Amino acid sequence: MGLGRALVALYAVFAVAAVSRAGVQIATDFEAAPLAYLLSAFSGVVYVLATLGLARTGARWRRVAWAACSVELVGVITVGFLSLADPQAFPDSTVWSGFGSGYVYVPLVLPVLGLVYLRRESRRR
Repeated sequence: MGLGRALVALYAVFAVAAVSRAGVQIATDFEAAPLAYLLSAFSGVVYVLATLGLARTGARWRRVAWAACSVELVGVITVGFLSLADPQAFPDSTVWSGFGSGYVYVPLVLPVLGLVYLRRESRRR
């Protein structure tokens, strides 16, 4: 299994996990932590777009992958910092809280790997 396929598989797992988690949280307890739950939903959409962008061929899909991985990296760094700086703003964790600490920091490493992979692939072409 190459790096590209491994990334697609990992992004797909995170897409399902983030979208499912956010869906349940929003449906059952939205008032408790609306910002956190909406950020989890947003991260799920980003993971879906990254999965599709990495899995499909063509320049348009590569741009989607570049954008999704870039947004994810900025998101995990921003939310990670804010969740540590102001814990009251995040009464419940998101996928990106604590730089992805609840997911063994995979959300922090994943976009870096995705961007490195995309850069390597663009150089090959």
